[in-house]
Amino acid sequence: MECINALEPEMQKLSAEDFPKKTQELKERLHPPAGGGESLDDILPEAFALTREAAQRTLGQRHFDVQLLGGMVLHKGQIAEMRTGEGKTLTATLPIYLNALEGKGVHVITVNDYLARRDAAWMGQIYHALGLTTGCITHDASFIYDPGHSEKDAERDTTGSFHVVHEFLRPVSRKEAYAADITYGTNNEFGFDYLRDNIAYQADQISQRLHHFAII
Repeated sequence: MECINALEPEMQKLSAEDFPKKTQELKERLHPPAGGGESLDDILPEAFALTREAAQRTLGQRHFDVQLLGGMVLHKGQIAEMRTGEGKTLTATLPIYLNALEGKGVHVITVNDYLARRDAAWMGQIYHALGLTTGCITHDASFIYDPGHSEKDAERDTTGSFHVVHEFLRPVSRKEAYAADITYGTNNEFGFDYLRDNIAYQADQISQRLHHFAII
């Protein structure tokens, strides 16, 4: 955690254009052309520090140290228990971004369609700033985060965190949503799409790609 905090002044000096470049740099360090790249644990401090600075700039929210610890726990595939209001959604962005750098996709599993849409539109701002794409799977539609897309919706987030549910969510095919670096959805939709893919007759009818990393 000390390593992450020590990197904060360096990340604060970055311009908005530098964030996607840093993401590409981290990807190349994981998989250099000559082979023998670094591990996710090696680049974790930089990835977490970069995500925290992106969150501060896009949402005005800075990860607390306890959230950095929670992100490390989730990255290791363990359980992090946090109470309501302690910032689970923001905490998850840390291991989500880190594991998305592998380029194999990350699934974020929520309990209902509303939260999947809300979190994709809300946290999608962070990932977009970092140069990654965000998809969203719901029962009757699928989306990609697009800051240029506007679709007003009367449904409201009662917590006031993000007020327009469909703002920045552009409708796309299910396959496109799954092809994003990060995909939000519910356990039901991920599960049924997996079953549908397993009875597909042709490869182009398959929506999901190979599974890599998921946060519930």
